[in-house]
Amino acid sequence: MGSKTGIMSEGLKEEIAKELGVYDQVRKDGGWGNVSSKTCGNIVSKAIEIANRKVSE
Repeated sequence: MGSKTGIMSEGLKEEIAKELGVYDQVRKDGGWGNVSSKTCGNIVSKAIEIANRKVSE
């Protein structure tokens, strides 16, 4: 498989994870591996929402 490249910065992911209340799990587990797909989808949705707001400004 090819290497994974992140489009979203770690800082943004962490900020959104804190807002959604899952950052403590990420920090405790030492990474994103145990975060559910649903939660990851919520993080992406929130990032899209933030991006759309910034474009509108």
